[in-house]
Amino acid sequence: MASTMAAKRLFSPREIEGLIAEGQLIVIHEGFVLRLDGWLKKHPGGRLAILHMVGRDATDEINVYHFQHTLRLMKAYRIGRISMPWINFEPPLRGGVYRKLGSDEEVHLDCHKPFWTPQNAQHAQQRPIPAFNLNVDRPYDDVDAPDEELVSARGTWTPQPPSLRSDVSTVDSSSDDELEASQELYVPCIADADASDREDGSVVCTRRKTFAPSDGEVHKLSLEVPALNRPKTLSRAAYTAALEQEEIAKDIRSNPSLDLETQRAITLEYQALHERVKNEGYYECRYSEYGKESIRYCLLFGTFIFFLTKGWYLTSACFLGMFWQQIMFVAHDAGHRGISGNFIADTLIGAFVADFCCGLSIGWWKSSHNVHHLITNMPEHDPDLQNVPLFANGPSYFRDMLSTFYNFTFPWDAAADFLVPYQKYTYYPIMGVARFNLYLLSWLHLMSPRAANLGSAWWTRPVEIAMMACYWYLFGWCLVWKTLPDWPTRVAFVLLSHIITMLLHVQITLSHWGMSTADLGPTESFPQRQLRTTMDVDCPQWLDFLHGGLQFQAVHHLFPRVPRHNLRRLQVLIREFCHKTGIEYKCYAFVEGNKVVVGRLAEVGKMVDILVQCQQHMAETGDSGLH
Repeated sequence: MASTMAAKRLFSPREIEGLIAEGQLIVIHEGFVLRLDGWLKKHPGGRLAILHMVGRDATDEINVYHFQHTLRLMKAYRIGRISMPWINFEPPLRGGVYRKLGSDEEVHLDCHKPFWTPQNAQHAQQRPIPAFNLNVDRPYDDVDAPDEELVSARGTWTPQPPSLRSDVSTVDSSSDDELEASQELYVPCIADADASDREDGSVVCTRRKTFAPSDGEVHKLSLEVPALNRPKTLSRAAYTAALEQEEIAKDIRSNPSLDLETQRAITLEYQALHERVKNEGYYECRYSEYGKESIRYCLLFGTFIFFLTKGWYLTSACFLGMFWQQIMFVAHDAGHRGISGNFIADTLIGAFVADFCCGLSIGWWKSSHNVHHLITNMPEHDPDLQNVPLFANGPSYFRDMLSTFYNFTFPWDAAADFLVPYQKYTYYPIMGVARFNLYLLSWLHLMSPRAANLGSAWWTRPVEIAMMACYWYLFGWCLVWKTLPDWPTRVAFVLLSHIITMLLHVQITLSHWGMSTADLGPTESFPQRQLRTTMDVDCPQWLDFLHGGLQFQAVHHLFPRVPRHNLRRLQVLIREFCHKTGIEYKCYAFVEGNKVVVGRLAEVGKMVDILVQCQQHMAETGDSGLH
């Protein structure tokens, strides 16, 4: 009864902010306030999946990732309600800064005053970023810290690089023009539903600034971009910031407005589509399709054994590589609980396929992949795009970057300056040997605390270690060492079998590496971000077996639990959804999609070339770039 009464309490945005400032993990779901502190270490999907949703309305993310049984369990974590629509905070993990709630503080802001002014700047939830000003040479650690009331949910306020912060301007705020522009940038007032009932007749509202430029400023922003035509006059930081802002402006022009009304309409359309997906049986797995695929897997594995026994070792290696490439699609399905829908059953299926058959940790994959789905193509947070110094997919990587997934700083150094300009040439060769890196990441994951802190799923770690040990015994000892006759054959067999799986690694990267890495701020809806950062691959139906569902990544990102054999049918509904909402649905043929990715890699490589030329010019002339 007490829990039910607590769930009826109405929280204001200011109160939610205060709770987060105290370190509580507050997430909004279907209008209810969830406090997930007690669930953090028990969450089978990992800690980061929760931390990235703090302060946000995660209704769409939670509903498409979880089954009804799990959604019912979440009711136990409700502590109250909020007035809808909710305006998202930036999670503390992404640099959001929050005010503690004082005992005598007014809970709501005055609607008749701008949210950000020189007088209340230190008390704003986020400081606006003046758009497209290129004077960004001030180092981030010189930014004045806010007063004592401003703390992150981790307990203390610490300066962070501009790439990790939405609250700190990277420009010199002393400029009157910039200050005037900044004062005008705030989200329009959203009134509470019961505002008219207040005795004083005042309207209660909250405003939060996103760090993406507003639609009304797109023309103004575009006027600043020509500065990129004179890169030698820009410092490294200024050039990088200009490129980032150019990407933001481009995405704003080519996507629906970021205003609350438009994004809310997109969200409602998406939620209606999700109901249709459930009602029309798209979540029902067609097990007969797995029966057909099992025949193909057995044929590939049997052919590998046949040629191995005949002494045709390299031919045998080719069929082993094809077996690995094909069967990993089942592990992907199991990782999303898209086969049985049962956590234990799908985890064991995934562990057998990934760990036992392929030597790759399904736990590592799920840990990484869950985060990738939630914050797709966010440079600081999406581990699938953190490959410096070998690859950089956007200008945000042109500085030392702290990965919130690895808790490791990827430095931008001389190696990156040298390698990234050639990435369009090294892409395919590195994809050919990428599997070796996955072996390393798998074992590092299983030896890390992340693999141990899974609550009720604690048993997955010893199961994976046992299955991966079996893989290395069978593949490494029995096959490579005991069966193959000499070292040249062993080396050739291992390389060829792994290079054959290159197709899988190209398929994995194809849908995202050519897409935008711009962050348009916390107001962007879940479906718009997924479609903006993901592309599908157009192929005839008879070739679906070769792609294993990875050709429908945009569809899959919108509904990750839908079994892959239903994705082609679901694609029709996604096209209709995109037509209604005005979001571009990106779908290219396989060759064309490869051109998009290689073209993007070439474009970013050229940016680095120019960046290096800037540094050389400044070193030769003594020009600091402070113009």
